[in-house]
Amino acid sequence: MSEADAEYVLPLRRSDREGERELLRYLHWISARMDVTIVDGSDAALFAALHERLPAGIRHIQPHRRGLNGKARGVMTAFDVARRERIVLADDDVRYDDASLTAVLERLDRADLVRPQNVYAAYPWYAQWDTARMLIGRALGGDFGGTLGVRRSTVRRAGGYCTDVLFENLELERTVRAAGGRVEVARDLCVPRVPPTLSHFLRQRVRQAYDGFAQPARLVAELSLLPLIVTLARRRAWTGLAALAALGVAAAEYGRRADGGAARIPPVGSLWTPVWMLERAVTAWIAVVLRLRGGVAYADHRIRSAASPMRSLRRRAALSERRAG
Repeated sequence: MSEADAEYVLPLRRSDREGERELLRYLHWISARMDVTIVDGSDAALFAALHERLPAGIRHIQPHRRGLNGKARGVMTAFDVARRERIVLADDDVRYDDASLTAVLERLDRADLVRPQNVYAAYPWYAQWDTARMLIGRALGGDFGGTLGVRRSTVRRAGGYCTDVLFENLELERTVRAAGGRVEVARDLCVPRVPPTLSHFLRQRVRQAYDGFAQPARLVAELSLLPLIVTLARRRAWTGLAALAALGVAAAEYGRRADGGAARIPPVGSLWTPVWMLERAVTAWIAVVLRLRGGVAYADHRIRSAASPMRSLRRRAALSERRAG
């Protein structure tokens, strides 16, 4: 199968035109290789501004699905109208090249969902900080980034996935697993992404911590960090604090080296791990407070659920199969 047998889907919601010129250059490049569908939930003026400048052949539509999560609404709208079986889902900061695009499509020939590893195309200080989070994710089995490869038929067979959760990538992956699909966590397949602005990075700190409610064991570990750090600091147990920081750096470095990641991810990310641990020690507890108050802010509403449990998704998949049969 070739790239022409696949479709690139970009769920989009912009609040301004920052970065539009560079995004258009990338869209020219990707549209020369495969079908492109942009599901754009931006306001009318921004939608029209982008529509006028898009390359010919790119389909640019508004989302028609309902749901609290705008990105998930866009993805499910794309599954409804997609022309191809193999779909590459990507945020607007993801930048495939020929090698990574070919690799994810080839892996979709043997898997129902492929989860590549995002790496930053440049490393301002806050991207180095965020890389520590990515490396811990790699150490724990695989990081969730801004892109996935997925087979459309598998998602449709499962009846789609929930658009009312915050951690939409995990929700989609769990839905595929619940439907019996094969998932490949491709830690060796690195896809660049443009670093966020500093303001966007700061806005994501608590929201990323809130994703922990979808992974209870990890959330418990993160919640334990703050009382542990406070206890060690009160006792002036500097050796204990140093050991905790060293353990975090070692875990991140293991994640960096796993599956050849050291060739694409700079070691400075591991050194930022103690800073990320301190961040997560605080933001995990903020996430708990937000949960008690109804959920995390998203656009003009709140989302309470991070992701659906596997048991409920398996029941839903079984029900969908019975209805289809």
